[in-house]
Amino acid sequence: MKIGLDVMGGDYAPEVTIEGALLSLDKLASEDRIFLFGPEDIITEKIHEKGGNLKDFTIVHCPDVIGMGERPIKAFTQKPASSISMGFRYLKGKKIDAFASAGNSGAVMVGAMYSVSNIKGVIRPSTLTTLPKENGGMNVMLDIGTNPDIKPDILYQFAILGSIYSKHVLGVKKPRVGLLNIGEEEEKGNLLCQSAFRLMKDSEDFYFYGNIEGRDLYKDKADVIVCDGFTGNIVLKQIEAMYRMLMKRNLVDDFIKKFNYENYGGSPILGVNGSVVIGHGISSSKAIKNMILLTHDIQQANLTGKIKRVMNKYIQSK
Repeated sequence: MKIGLDVMGGDYAPEVTIEGALLSLDKLASEDRIFLFGPEDIITEKIHEKGGNLKDFTIVHCPDVIGMGERPIKAFTQKPASSISMGFRYLKGKKIDAFASAGNSGAVMVGAMYSVSNIKGVIRPSTLTTLPKENGGMNVMLDIGTNPDIKPDILYQFAILGSIYSKHVLGVKKPRVGLLNIGEEEEKGNLLCQSAFRLMKDSEDFYFYGNIEGRDLYKDKADVIVCDGFTGNIVLKQIEAMYRMLMKRNLVDDFIKKFNYENYGGSPILGVNGSVVIGHGISSSKAIKNMILLTHDIQQANLTGKIKRVMNKYIQSK
């Protein structure tokens, strides 16, 4: 498998991205190959500094860098020699099998949508996060910021995408879908949630549990939690803030430690024609390593192919 890594992506790049790439080598198979996208001189220097071997990687020289604060569409189109733009060019041309970046998330999303494009039938691609359950399992929550304004049919598709991910990446045999709302009753919530509930309740595309509340995020009521990106991003940032506060006060146990974003690496973009993962801008070398491994697992699970098959059936049933 050929995995592309944006070496210049993230607040602490290229230091931590090279460290993360080196750390991931022990976890990958001998036939796997990491393609490093970035300035060749910087990549070579950093690998030597950290005692790595250049033969373990394929370097793709990219002289330009898209900054974290640049406008995504403008930067992606006007910097074709950037690490993000070149990464997607290689992904589209099938020179690599998957691509990961902790850089400008907007530019990565633009690259995913305009280079490899949406899977047929997918209205809006989505990003997700995983949340630990008290019983040891994992919940999937989507969307987490990519789509702040959506319609009920998009929420319905999020349920499909999240179920596929839960089943084929996390190994949940029959994922239960919960709609994040302010009450469990069908008539609760805003117009978006009320309309989405009516669409979901008799679905044959996934198993719908019903509404769940914020206090249920870590319980075993559902395996997939769907919400609009505005709500999902607020929930995610609140979780991150609470984790940092508990860490500062040394109020941690094994369960609380599972909220460390470094353990999960990043967020996959579901619904595009390729395996793409976006990492946190503040990613450490451990987070980069796990982002690479997550990208590998998603590609190995042939998640894109499985989504295509499900969406084909979905289109034919309409």
